[in-house]
Amino acid sequence: MSHPVPSEELARRYERCRRLLQQYASDAGGMLVVSRINIYYLTGTLGWGLVWLPLEGEPVLMLRKGLERAAMESPLRHVVPFKSYKEVAALCAECGSPLTPVIAVDKNGFSWTMAEMLQSRLSSIRFASCDAVLAQARAVKSAWELGVLRRCGALHAAVMDDALPARMRPGMNEQEIARLYVEAVFACGGNGMLRMSAHGEENFFGYASAGTSGIYPTYYNGPLGCKGMCPAIPFMGDAGRVWERGAPLSIDMGFNAEGYNTDRTQVYWSGPTASIPEEVRRAHAVCVEVFERTAAELKPGAVPAKLWEQACALVEREGQTEGFMGLGHNKVPFLGHGIGLTVDETPVFAKGFAAPLEEGMVVAIEPKIGIPGIGMVGLEHTLEITASGSRSLTGTETGLIGID
Repeated sequence: MSHPVPSEELARRYERCRRLLQQYASDAGGMLVVSRINIYYLTGTLGWGLVWLPLEGEPVLMLRKGLERAAMESPLRHVVPFKSYKEVAALCAECGSPLTPVIAVDKNGFSWTMAEMLQSRLSSIRFASCDAVLAQARAVKSAWELGVLRRCGALHAAVMDDALPARMRPGMNEQEIARLYVEAVFACGGNGMLRMSAHGEENFFGYASAGTSGIYPTYYNGPLGCKGMCPAIPFMGDAGRVWERGAPLSIDMGFNAEGYNTDRTQVYWSGPTASIPEEVRRAHAVCVEVFERTAAELKPGAVPAKLWEQACALVEREGQTEGFMGLGHNKVPFLGHGIGLTVDETPVFAKGFAAPLEEGMVVAIEPKIGIPGIGMVGLEHTLEITASGSRSLTGTETGLIGID
């Protein structure tokens, strides 16, 4: 069921964005936002156009198309049509929220061509960036957002722990298993849409990687490998790759409900758990220890970079550094990431991320280890950071699940 974004929720977001704007771009008098997902965040509708949020005054949503839909979905009072950037100043002034001499824009949302055009049409205005403002604002979820994410996580857990194990079997190919996952997502009310923040990055549900597919070379900024459906769609799974007996199956797939995402990785074993080789058990046990120690320290004030360092030190002590977070050139230098309207949000658990965690953040922690000749083991859960610690939104399973 779809729930429109309440007006009081949008008001909370405006207050937070305005406060952060004064911190990150103190000379800017407001934000002019173009990226569709940030327009949704600020208006409650996935509009095609621009939204102007001044430090003082009401926001103005300017749309190239879809005014009738916006009127049904967004509580904003000022929703107006526009065709050219040269109209923006007049439209905002007519709505009682004039542009200011300095404006912050979401630079990651503008193409070079669009940015040059905007500057030429608003030549008297100086532009700053509000990308950090939006990232920090979206990183801390409200009670309303947390409600959506909890529902999303519970459905995600049901698919991974119950629906999928009941239907998949060794001997199926990766694409068949991936389709079972997708069918289960839609059957329980998931939306299927996974969005990314990183420029040019894409995702289609994720990966079902059998055996050594888990260490297949990948362009995606994650540790798990997958050949995918074809070179143009390197996601889901390979129809020519069968999940053989005595091999791991790493399923790293997201779940979307009402526009919000959770992320989880579950590794299954084709056969009884008693048949799992010691090398696989040991590597996975290290991943579980990293996850549990990290989860225990996910509290307001904790520093993501330090948690990454602690994880690396633990893995080194256990002699598992070679395969940690990927093998060879496929290694990624992070332990986890924020998640919400997009899969890859702030914070990132990596070197250099010193801003402390806050209550209300939602993060995905994903320790994984690649094993040459075998594949990828490990786990991932999406967790909510509370005042006293963290709690998993996507279930509590940390072990390898055997499928006969």
